[in-house]
Amino acid sequence: MTRFVVLRPRAEDDIRTIAAWYESRQAGLGEEFLVQLGEALRHIAEFPLASTVVYRSIRRARVAKFPYLAFCVVERSRVVVLAVLHTSRNPANWPRR
Repeated sequence: MTRFVVLRPRAEDDIRTIAAWYESRQAGLGEEFLVQLGEALRHIAEFPLASTVVYRSIRRARVAKFPYLAFCVVERSRVVVLAVLHTSRNPANWPRR
């Protein structure tokens, strides 16, 4: 069963900021980030148990070609994206963002 993907407002802000940053560096790179993120989220929606649990029920999906991770909670009929962070950032700092 493929779940549908829901983005929390913080995740939407993360995605918008990251895509804009890449686009400012090279035309089309922001779009490529969005494509790769979409693939990562589609994969976790289709195969939720294949993703790594990082804390309690929070799983992560790697974004191919980019140093980013999407942190998600898999529910019965949906995947809730909590945040998208650079691999060098500590997820424990979420409350302080």
